[in-house]
Amino acid sequence: MKNSTKPLENLRIFDLSSVQMRTFHITWLTFFMCFFGWFGLAPLMPTIREDLGLTKGQVGNIIIASVSATIFARLFIGRLCDTWGPRKTYTALLVLGSIPVFLVGLSHSYTTFLLFRLAIGVIGASFVITQYHTSVMFAPNIKGTANAVAGGWGNLGGGITNMVMPVIFAAIVGLGYTNSEAWRLAMIVPGSMLLICAFLYYNYTQDSPDGNFSDFVKPIGKKENTNTLEVLTDWRVWVLALAYSICFGMEITFDNVAALYFVDTFNFDQKAAGLLAGLFGFMNIFARALGGIFADRIGRVYGISGKSWLLAGFLVLEGIGLYFFSNTLTITYAIVAMLSFALFLKMANGATYAITPFINSKNVGLVAGIVGAGGNIGGMLMGFLFKSESISYAEAFQYIGGAAVIVGLLVALTKFATKNKEIKPSTVLEEVLA
Repeated sequence: MKNSTKPLENLRIFDLSSVQMRTFHITWLTFFMCFFGWFGLAPLMPTIREDLGLTKGQVGNIIIASVSATIFARLFIGRLCDTWGPRKTYTALLVLGSIPVFLVGLSHSYTTFLLFRLAIGVIGASFVITQYHTSVMFAPNIKGTANAVAGGWGNLGGGITNMVMPVIFAAIVGLGYTNSEAWRLAMIVPGSMLLICAFLYYNYTQDSPDGNFSDFVKPIGKKENTNTLEVLTDWRVWVLALAYSICFGMEITFDNVAALYFVDTFNFDQKAAGLLAGLFGFMNIFARALGGIFADRIGRVYGISGKSWLLAGFLVLEGIGLYFFSNTLTITYAIVAMLSFALFLKMANGATYAITPFINSKNVGLVAGIVGAGGNIGGMLMGFLFKSESISYAEAFQYIGGAAVIVGLLVALTKFATKNKEIKPSTVLEEVLA
């Protein structure tokens, strides 16, 4: 059967023959594996903290470093997607990102570990490519759902990483290696995963249903029309970036601190703490997808304004859930509260990227990059709370919960609908080349 050269209007999960669905599956799986490289160190931090003699402030700096480099990488990667194409961009990112993942085991001091953690953070830009590539492959009526499912299944890697890396660490210790040696050797696994994904992405995906960007040649003398200034002056883009800073920013922050929180607060060992932290990430198997599905359904009736009100509600409920989590004294209530705020947080992630592709169709990558970078800016700022010697982890969660409610209200007050209806180009590639 000949592959359609148009974006798909439905999500055919079990279809591996069409280029659209093959790309969909490879891109979420690649993003899933990127979490092993990006956050593979997080569940091992109790061991690393002891091995390198890290203070709370130094651990906080490492958390900040893990998300800081991603801010600039996402902005740069977003533009590369618009010009170079997602296939080559993702391949290059995976190969370059694998280098610090392999080499972080050479760290024997706080300074070198911090620098490697900063370099590894570039891998987080993979999210922008995933969302861009999914937006290209699916029609507007299903774009939010497709983005949310791909992003959610990819983010699932954050939870699985918390569960699996301590097991890999324990297996290496069981082979006779010391704890100091085991965490270093364990990082060889995610580094290898990134290289395998680079091979798959380059050979089995293409930039759009129509082909690769390099296959299309613009007429000589045709003027570029990227409208970068139009994007940068669009208030809606920055409100979405702020919303994403609260939902995804909290997600990557929690991925970083959850294991330490359960070890220090409830006296769990590293393996058990990793399993509990993994429950948070495991919610991505359905929660982010629900956000996109609900947003698409509401969007068909109420348009982009309906989607924005839905996002606002999710953010407010995330904030309320965080407040209750910050005040729990028993592990049972802590788990219930964690799963509650995780549900709304991840649905907010999905709803955000159900709106993002419709803000400016000629600059899908740039808008996605700015909004995605907002998530990492949020994670970086939250890292300063968890770094503070005068603020407990519980208090930090409470402050973030309050911020989520405020941002939710701001989203509700923002007019996302314009005089033009939601853009429905026949293909995103046509808009990029226009």
